[in-house]
Amino acid sequence: MASVPYPFTAVVGMSDMRLSLLLNAISPAIGGVLVRGEKGTAKSTIVRGLTALMPDVPVVTGCRFSCDPAAPDPACPDGPHEAGGSEERPARMVELPVGASEDRLVGALDIERALSEGVKAFEPGLLADAHRGILYVDEVNLLHDHLVDLLLDAAAMGASYVEREGVSVRHAARFLLVGTMNPEEGELRPQLLDRFGLTVEVAASREPDQRVEVVRRRLDYDADPEGFAARWAAEEGELRERIAAARALLPDVVLGDAVLRQIAAVCAAFEVDGMRADIVMARTASALAAWAGRTEVHEEDVRQAALLALPHRRRRNPFDAPGLDEDKLDQILEEFGADDDPEPDPEPDGGPEDGPDGPGGGQPPQDGDGGTDGPQGQDAQAPHDQTPHDQPQLPEQPQAPEPAPADPKARSEGAAEEAPGEGGEKAAVAAGDPFRTRRLDVPGLGEGADGRRSRARTAHGRTTGARRPQGTLTKLHLAATVQAAAPHQVARGRSGPGLVVRRDDLREAVREGREGNLVLFVVDASGSMAARKRMSAVKGAVLSLLLDAYQRRDKIGMITFRKSEAELALPPTSSVEAGAARLESLPTGGRTPLAAGLLKAHEVLRVERLRDASRRPLLVVVTDGRSTGGPDPLVRTSRAARLLGAEGVASVVVDCEAGPVRLGLARELARDLQGTAVTLDELRADSVSALVRDVRGQGTNHTTRRAA
Repeated sequence: MASVPYPFTAVVGMSDMRLSLLLNAISPAIGGVLVRGEKGTAKSTIVRGLTALMPDVPVVTGCRFSCDPAAPDPACPDGPHEAGGSEERPARMVELPVGASEDRLVGALDIERALSEGVKAFEPGLLADAHRGILYVDEVNLLHDHLVDLLLDAAAMGASYVEREGVSVRHAARFLLVGTMNPEEGELRPQLLDRFGLTVEVAASREPDQRVEVVRRRLDYDADPEGFAARWAAEEGELRERIAAARALLPDVVLGDAVLRQIAAVCAAFEVDGMRADIVMARTASALAAWAGRTEVHEEDVRQAALLALPHRRRRNPFDAPGLDEDKLDQILEEFGADDDPEPDPEPDGGPEDGPDGPGGGQPPQDGDGGTDGPQGQDAQAPHDQTPHDQPQLPEQPQAPEPAPADPKARSEGAAEEAPGEGGEKAAVAAGDPFRTRRLDVPGLGEGADGRRSRARTAHGRTTGARRPQGTLTKLHLAATVQAAAPHQVARGRSGPGLVVRRDDLREAVREGREGNLVLFVVDASGSMAARKRMSAVKGAVLSLLLDAYQRRDKIGMITFRKSEAELALPPTSSVEAGAARLESLPTGGRTPLAAGLLKAHEVLRVERLRDASRRPLLVVVTDGRSTGGPDPLVRTSRAARLLGAEGVASVVVDCEAGPVRLGLARELARDLQGTAVTLDELRADSVSALVRDVRGQGTNHTTRRAA
């Protein structure tokens, strides 16, 4: 990797991302930036380029926590600091790896020395390294939830706390938080999204000329990083000075009552939760004014702040795409706008390419070729007096056709309409309303990733026992440690009140919590399920289970079977949103190759077991149990089910059979799988209280049979 970062001003397009980063550099209180977009869109490159623009940081000499000499942290673990010794160093950019441990993030406390010597021997973590700099988290949506919680808590409070069995350490941790993510790999929870101040969508340009310019600049940089950076040094210097000037001007920016009324009206009209959005919008609008060289906030600043601060706060469920209705936004701003709104001040001389390139002069300096991008990604090149900035609307979710009116002469759903193998392909049917489902869990005790479904040994949860440490001690079991050390005090020559503790005495807590599982859906999309009313109910049930999987931190996969084969419609992924999209567009019709669906599930689970052996699977088969196509379809289905049952795969069959005549085939399938069967009504959380006990009981009986 080149030692010279790619210049920030040399990036082609990505104006919204650059603007958001610059606003946070001016006002870190905004709360950071979340960048959503496809891979390969220079997200990391832009963040690294910003670091070179940050002013040097004065620090107390020798302080591991980068205390400010002008106002040292009174609680600094390396303090108290005496006046005098200080130095300046460049601002840091610290990267948090996805696989980082809690100790690596917040720091580690030497429990042995704390107990035996009574000293707080603390090794700083990444939060301390990032203090007064930039903390960059690539793929933030793949971080474990408890790490995201710690990270965002520190960002909100400006401090990090480490607690280990009554021993507490606190240090300042104020940083510009930048997270990037690919939505295809799973979303952040809405409450975590809300903790990021601003969010932007990025995408690679589809314009050949702009793509050529991106490649040309990158090749020039790779060939001669120092020379390439030197060619952009003047632009970098001007932008650095403009950031410093905006920082100095920010305390003088005035938020008038009319502007605050507009901000409150916008947040109320878009029904965002809580007051954080109002505060973030106010800070963002103030930073935009300072960036434009003004001391008054204008309506265009409020509009731009709303486009950056509100889209990710509009989500009401995991399947909602971020977005904002700009026509509605303009209407609200006009309705609550001040009658005597002053004319915008002329743009000050700032970075290269300054001009009327965005509302409130808020756009960052543009490339020499004039390429820009809108809020949702890059657009085609345009002359500077015609730079597009209207945010394109996110594509709306396709609406499934309305169910056809009921035919009073139609046959019952349990009779001829559902005869196996009848009917051609039918268009997708909209899913019914989702509902809260019963928790289906995997029997036994696992050791998988933290989640909220099945019982497991985890790093967080209730303490169930103690053991000798396996690696670095992080969760001390104090009572067990004292009990192990007590018999040896005389032999160790204890003479005072303190306890003489050796490393062999230390015990760590064994904790039990819950894990996330791999929930693999096998969905019957054949002609026997094609009745519109029933398929809508089935899709509603699967959608409800997908929502449940999202809340319980599961990975999900989806297999569908119809006609003559089974298809892996969604490989196992953390993106529950992708599962909902596949479900919505699922057509029906044809024969019912149930055996093929079960065999495909067996193959998928085999591969996933090799990839992640600790994540236990839960198989959810959604079918009426009918099986057609080929010789002896019921026999082949029974064999495939017994194969899965023999391997101990926990399974639930959601029985979709309806009508006056019921064959009970789904119940027979559940017996072959050694799982349990539930009807659509029983799947609801308020229906049958014994559902989870049934699933566990089936698993216990299965374990007993295998042991026998």
